[in-house]
Amino acid sequence: MDLLHLFQDLPIETLLLGLSTLLLLSVVASRASGQLGFPALLLFLLIGMLAGSEGPGGIEFDYPRLAQSLGVVALTLILFSGGLDTDWQQIRPVVPHGLALSTLGVCLTAVFVAAFTVWFLKFEPLVGLLLGAIVSSTDAAAVFAVLRARRARLKGRLSPLLELESGSNDPMAVFLTIGLISLLTQRGTAGDMLILFFRQMILGALIGYSMGVGMSVLIRRLHLEYEGLYAVLSLAIALFTYGVTASVGGNGFLAVYVAGLTAGHQSFKQLDNLRRFHEGQAWLMQILMFLTLGLQVFPSRILPVMGTGIVLSLFLMLIARPAAVFLTLLPTGLTLKERTLIAWVGLRGAVPIILATFPLTAGLAQAETIFNLVFFIVLTSVLLQGASLPLVARWLGLSAEEWRPVRLTAER
Repeated sequence: MDLLHLFQDLPIETLLLGLSTLLLLSVVASRASGQLGFPALLLFLLIGMLAGSEGPGGIEFDYPRLAQSLGVVALTLILFSGGLDTDWQQIRPVVPHGLALSTLGVCLTAVFVAAFTVWFLKFEPLVGLLLGAIVSSTDAAAVFAVLRARRARLKGRLSPLLELESGSNDPMAVFLTIGLISLLTQRGTAGDMLILFFRQMILGALIGYSMGVGMSVLIRRLHLEYEGLYAVLSLAIALFTYGVTASVGGNGFLAVYVAGLTAGHQSFKQLDNLRRFHEGQAWLMQILMFLTLGLQVFPSRILPVMGTGIVLSLFLMLIARPAAVFLTLLPTGLTLKERTLIAWVGLRGAVPIILATFPLTAGLAQAETIFNLVFFIVLTSVLLQGASLPLVARWLGLSAEEWRPVRLTAER
């Protein structure tokens, strides 16, 4: 049944029953994933695919623009929650390494994937670079969900570094994707891309910092009668930050992450309550985002690209990501084992799938092929890298010696 007709024809109680069932299955799946050793995000995607048009659910969902919009909203709130919950004292020593990975590392990954794609798939250079840009960033939701699991605790400052990288590299991937689509549709030049880069990053950082400071000042001075309204206020500020930044040409994802990071570094009595609130809504956004992206996928369209997808996935995991990490971190004091583990924790998740909807909405000729390849790459990345992280960490001797139960958050 088509999604629009589904909302129009079915009684509200049936719709609520179906939606709540999907959410309940996702929550139960997150618990089961911990027992089975698979990342919960993979199960969220599979549940969405089962509910889709080619699964038992039979829900016809082919609305890439709607999926893109829902994904942007969800990612906005997830990144804000991650910044708010980040311990600045832990990440401060690794800021140079994290920023290097989230900028130079992303660009190198995109270039390596592009070169291989042009050679292997005979894509045009710009199209190959677009595919590389889409899969170039690690996904915050996927990385944090895995790193927060008790079975994947890492020694030293590896976790803060990986968290900072995955939380801050989305803006670069978004910039590259939008800029390359502009070039492919002949709506921009290389010079325009350079101007776009500086405008997006500078405005995103400045507006994000200002909104983070402003939020803390406002909460301290605004004595609301009801405690719950502070959560509503922070939610509105997160969405406003993305909206106003994107409206003036800045990078909204960078802005909300910086805003959350700045607000989380301030001191006000409602901070702990706001962190708990945003932790819950971040998990809800994760579930809804992955379910929606799962609905958008047609398994019959993925099967024809399976062979190509496997080759691209292996190249990304075993060559492109490690090469980018080793080159980027070459002048640092990190050991060979630490750089090897960082290279392996290059999980791809919802962000590449969301970015893969941009070529679809732009009407590019090879957009559907790109989307299906990206989805397959994400599946294999989360399955292989996410599930094997505890084993690889122990093999390299970088797993925490003592495992203690920790709070599992959507992102830090």
